[in-house]
Amino acid sequence: MFSEYTVKKYEPSYYKQWNSFVSTAKNATFLFLRNFMEYHKDRFGDFSLMVFKGEKLIALFPANKKDTIIYSHQGLTYGGLLLTSSYGVAKVENLFLAILEFLKQKGFNLIQLKSIPLFYHKNPCNELEPLFLKLKGKITQRAQNFAIDYSLPIPFHKTKLKHFRKSHNLGFKIIETSNFDSFWKEILEPRLKEKHESKPVHTLDEISYLNQQFPNNIIQYNILLEEELLAGITIFKTDSVVKSQYGATTKLGEQHRALDYLFMHLIEKFKSENYRYFDMGIIAGNYSLLKQKEELGCQQYLQDFYEIPIA
Repeated sequence: MFSEYTVKKYEPSYYKQWNSFVSTAKNATFLFLRNFMEYHKDRFGDFSLMVFKGEKLIALFPANKKDTIIYSHQGLTYGGLLLTSSYGVAKVENLFLAILEFLKQKGFNLIQLKSIPLFYHKNPCNELEPLFLKLKGKITQRAQNFAIDYSLPIPFHKTKLKHFRKSHNLGFKIIETSNFDSFWKEILEPRLKEKHESKPVHTLDEISYLNQQFPNNIIQYNILLEEELLAGITIFKTDSVVKSQYGATTKLGEQHRALDYLFMHLIEKFKSENYRYFDMGIIAGNYSLLKQKEELGCQQYLQDFYEIPIA
């Protein structure tokens, strides 16, 4: 039963142990490392949990709290229970029940959980979904996540391919950089404000800090024509998945289809480097953006968001 497990709230003294577990978990990425999670700790009240059996750490639950609700995690793209590859379904269910009992004792009454898309799993990790329904949990949202599976042929639309081949003669220059200033200030921030009255999730200072912490995982690619910046894509890279975190172009870049060219270049580049998936993120009701991603070769993957009562 779940009484054999001990649940503890994360404290800074567990920093190395937490990160060591994340590096070996079957469904974790660098987003769950403490030096990533804590870049916005001033905005989220951390309530991450660690599950032990005796002295052995066997699971992590990255989370934050707000009033009597636990979120997994509002500051991250995905969340849930992080596990090693050696635990079975019955044991996973019991340790999650131990988490629920711990949270109940602390006065919480609800968990809001966003699942980790399957293509980020090193090994399949779906042990808890049936339990959520037994616990009278419900799916509150099914996000449409679009990604390219590199094990299949990439179905670029014929129009995209035609323009890509034509653009070879334009003289585009693609650079990889750890300097995000030009893309953020000249393209991303003004274009998001102009088109959507919104801002990037990360400020320039935040993305620069995260790049310093994770220089091999967070990379900026820019495309120029005659030294003029036309478009850029910010990449978040795990061991097996590449994600386009941000992509934007200038009006001149739109005329030259520079962003499409850069996407197709990077899609082919990371395929040649033996990555498993290219993740282009969630689409929320924007059908022109959906069409663009499908024409770049993406398929739809569902990301479920759960609401689980703590009875």
